[in-house]
Amino acid sequence: MFQEVREKRGLAYSVYSFASGYADSGYYGMYAGCTPSAVAEVVDLLQDQLESLAAAPVSADELRRAKGQLCGGMVLGMEDSGSRMSRLGKAELVYGELVTLDDALARVGAVTAEDVQQLAAELAGRPRSLAVVGPFSEDPVPRLRT
Repeated sequence: MFQEVREKRGLAYSVYSFASGYADSGYYGMYAGCTPSAVAEVVDLLQDQLESLAAAPVSADELRRAKGQLCGGMVLGMEDSGSRMSRLGKAELVYGELVTLDDALARVGAVTAEDVQQLAAELAGRPRSLAVVGPFSEDPVPRLRT
């Protein structure tokens, strides 16, 4: 997503995805900070990225990089006592179990490209919400209204 939207096309200042999980629900999102004139194209590219994840497994290299980034963030989070306490509190309150760092890293390590594809297909098949903030007098992506 970052490579396609920012690096290849230079359409956004910042682009990323995020997720948050809870005991029986969660959410994910994609963000792009771009010029008003690029909104429609960026929205199309973000949708294309999700749909391409749903259509075919990610490459082994991309999966390795994603796991490395996620695991690296988890390990770095252990260096800050506030982050450690937040992680432990969320684990207990949301999941009802304390997962050690080693177990969490092992769970991430066990994720396959097929797991990613299956989740992307599930998410791509669900209704989506879109928020566009900017100096617009008209809807910049009216075709997405249902």
